[in-house]
Amino acid sequence: MKLAEIAERLGADLHGDGALEIAGIKPIEEAGPAELTFLTNKKYAAKLPMTRAAAVLVARDVSLGQLADRLALVRVDNPALALSQVLGWFYLPYVPPAGVHPTAVIAPSARIGEGASIGPYAVVGDEVVIGREARLAAHVVIYPQVRIGDRFTAHAGAVVREGTRIGHRVVLQSGAVVGGDGFGYVPLPDGTVVPNPQTGHVVLEDEVEIGANTTVDRATLGATHIGRGTKIDNLVMIAHGCELGQGVLLAAQVGLSGSTKVGAGVQMGGQVGVAGHLTIGDKTRVAAKSGIPNDVPPDSVIGGYPAVDIFSWRRYSALLPRLPDLVRRLRRVERAIGRLLGGQEGQKGEDAPKRSA
Repeated sequence: MKLAEIAERLGADLHGDGALEIAGIKPIEEAGPAELTFLTNKKYAAKLPMTRAAAVLVARDVSLGQLADRLALVRVDNPALALSQVLGWFYLPYVPPAGVHPTAVIAPSARIGEGASIGPYAVVGDEVVIGREARLAAHVVIYPQVRIGDRFTAHAGAVVREGTRIGHRVVLQSGAVVGGDGFGYVPLPDGTVVPNPQTGHVVLEDEVEIGANTTVDRATLGATHIGRGTKIDNLVMIAHGCELGQGVLLAAQVGLSGSTKVGAGVQMGGQVGVAGHLTIGDKTRVAAKSGIPNDVPPDSVIGGYPAVDIFSWRRYSALLPRLPDLVRRLRRVERAIGRLLGGQEGQKGEDAPKRSA
């Protein structure tokens, strides 16, 4: 693809030779003379002088100085979005051929739309309905009475439990389990633990993506609900009865306890933990490794444990390495004040006027 064509399709400003032939896109260190590289994070700008790339994708407000004389520049408002678009033009995902592998087991009552690809040893249960152009890789298991929309993709080993409802263009990565039993038990005084029946189900709206080895538990009653366009990373735990709004982003190892409500557009960094029965307001952002024990209002930016306003947490974090020294200094000050006050008390006793008998 000509560089000028890439710039035109992106709506970008091009500075340099538009006739350059671009054969692919690679990181700064790996790109060669026929490839486009990108600068989506300014901290990597120092590496650009060493690149062999033909051109670089950058934000409109980035200044590259003399590098602009050597590199062609494709300037855009949002380099991360532009990178995603260009990758889609150059690198098409593998699409398995339509058809059902001879080892797959499909219940006679199941209904599967046209253009489906069902891989080796996949299992589709009774009364399952799947839309058009589904992609079920090897060893995928769809339990009975599941309803799935068009262009569903389940990678190897994914499991969808009974009664789950899934919209269009949903993706499950390998090992994902949707609709497993929630952690519901009643401990008794004698030490016996009685399991609480998990009678609900899971709803995944359109364009939800579930990462590898992530679990979304069925509700005790009602539904665990994941809103449209929500993207969930690998190794995330969504407990029973949780409700996630549209466009939520959860990074690896996030854990949501039961009946947590997460508003639209919320973003959580890796290893965030949320106590149960809480509400996280719309568009809240949570720093990695934070713990949330209380409700959070909309548009918050929080971090730490217990999670607080991000600016307070940054101050805490900056002070933490200095705490031992600060404590030692405080103790020295306290001892000095103690000696001073003790001396003053003694001086007062000596200078006090003597009372005549």
